[in-house]
Amino acid sequence: MKKSIVIVITIASFLLGGLGSYFIFSKSNEEDNKALKALPKQEKSEGLRGVYDIDKNINEKTIDNYLGRSDTVYRDVRMLMDSATWENKGGERELTGFVEGFEVVPYAYLTEFPQEYVDQKKNENVFGLYKGKTLFSLDKDGNYVANYKESMDILEYLFPKDKYIFIMCGAGGYANFTKQMLVSLGWDKEKIYNVGGYWNYEGNHGVSTVNKNGSKIKYDFWKVNYHNIDFDNLTKIK
Repeated sequence: MKKSIVIVITIASFLLGGLGSYFIFSKSNEEDNKALKALPKQEKSEGLRGVYDIDKNINEKTIDNYLGRSDTVYRDVRMLMDSATWENKGGERELTGFVEGFEVVPYAYLTEFPQEYVDQKKNENVFGLYKGKTLFSLDKDGNYVANYKESMDILEYLFPKDKYIFIMCGAGGYANFTKQMLVSLGWDKEKIYNVGGYWNYEGNHGVSTVNKNGSKIKYDFWKVNYHNIDFDNLTKIK
């Protein structure tokens, strides 16, 4: 009898302790979110940066002030090794670095590039944009059509709707396309910030992937929190 009472008390203590921890943790998260400083409302930059919808207040110059927020996810939408000749426009094919906390989700794997963008880049001497498999395609009316049954689930997992989303790329173009796509598919425009391009980053939280050994250069992509999309294991929509 005594043994049974001890067991019951032990189980009760365990359950109460677990519930207590849960409520403390939940309260702590709520307090953390309340303590976060409100983000400035979105405001377009001027000139070409405004065309790309790069934010005037949160961008490459100021992003360090907004890192590590629990209400925000950080996405860099470049490829590890881009096939396009970005060096012809002063950019880089390789992901030579990234801002601390940003996870890499290549835009090129989300959907195809608009034809007018491909033509524009050719006029700027940038060739070889990715033409492989993508989660979505663009129809003749500019709508995004899923290529796989899992496409939307993947997109919602990588870009959670209940968070603010900071998107970066090389110069701001890929980030702009990503934002347009998400908004078109139902994401809240006010929660998605195009924070510009890493090529113009001026902060103190950059992580370099460049590994130089004499004249040889390797890239430490193992530093990158990279989300690979395994298209071969997805269910194609016929």
